[in-house]
This record gives sequence, C-alpha cells and structure tokens, in this order.
Amino acid sequence: MATKTYTPRLQKKYREEVIPTLVKKFNYRSVMQAPKLEKICLNRGVNGAVTDKKLVDIALDELSTIAGQKAMSTMSKKDISNFKLRKNMPIGARVTLRGDKMYEFLDRLIAIALPRVRDFKGVNEKSFDGRGNYTLGVTEQIIFPEVDIDKVNKITGLDITFVTTADTDEEAFELLKEMGMPFRKT
Repeated sequence: MATKTYTPRLQKKYREEVIPTLVKKFNYRSVMQAPKLEKICLNRGVNGAVTDKKLVDIALDELSTIAGQKAMSTMSKKDISNFKLRKNMPIGARVTLRGDKMYEFLDRLIAIALPRVRDFKGVNEKSFDGRGNYTLGVTEQIIFPEVDIDKVNKITGLDITFVTTADTDEEAFELLKEMGMPFRKT
C-alpha cells in the first residue's frame, strides 16, 4: 500500500508549468538550470522593544502564526547609548521558511493576503537586489487572515525576502511572475 504524499499547489505548478516556461524563455540546456525559490525569510523589527520586553513576545507570536513555524527573536549586535540599547537585547523577530511550508506561505500571500491590502495595484518590480533576491515590505500585519484583528494592539509591518537561485534579477522576476506574484503593471 503506497502512501499518498502531499505536495503544495504552487510546488506542483512550479514543476509542471514554471520550469518549462523558464527553460524555453532563457534557452537553458537543462531543466536543472532553471532558477528556483530557495527560501522565504520573514523579518520584523520591534519599535519600543528596549523599554517593553512584551512587545517582542507579541511579535514572535504573530510571526509564528503568520508563518506556521516558530519564530526566533533577533538580538542587537552592539551598544547604542542614545537608544538605551545594550548588546544582545531582543529587538525583533524572524523566521525562515523552506520546502512545503515555504510554498504554502507563498500561496497564501499571493492568493489571500496581498489582495487584502488597501488600494492594491501590485507589488513593486524594482525591489530586486541585483543577485536574484526580492524583498517585499508589508506595512500592516493584519492583511494575513491568521492574525486576529481584535487581539492586535499595534499595527506594524514586516519584510518578506524571497531568496532564489537565479543569477540575474531578470530571471528572478520571471520566476516570481510565473509563480503568480502580482507585479505592478507599468
């Protein structure tokens, strides 16, 4: 008796539709040359974390809920006296998604969360770093349906970075566009 394994919808789409499209467009000799999504990193700095330690715990809980995976707190790297900041104080939260959880998060982001942004016209296509990675800033965490709006005491944003194996921004752009990322029409 063979057990049926679950594959996320976007992972299946990547294998069946995106790879052949990229191979054809960029004239790759092998399907292994096609760029792929390596990981998605969610990062969130907490304003006022120096004075109130509970804010970091709230950020960790919210980020864990959004990602579906336990978030880690980020620590300060050095002392800054003007901000009353000491080395190794918790000042933010981060989580890195890979594999099935990464594809599930991307699917939820594209299909559910981004369309909930007020006056949404698409994401900016100029946020590539020159090495095939894309960073997207979200201004409100309440666009994610996992976050209970009644329990939110402060609306904050987070950064989402898509790390790809693409060598150029053009290849990464095509990869994300084929995956369904709603880029702004220029």
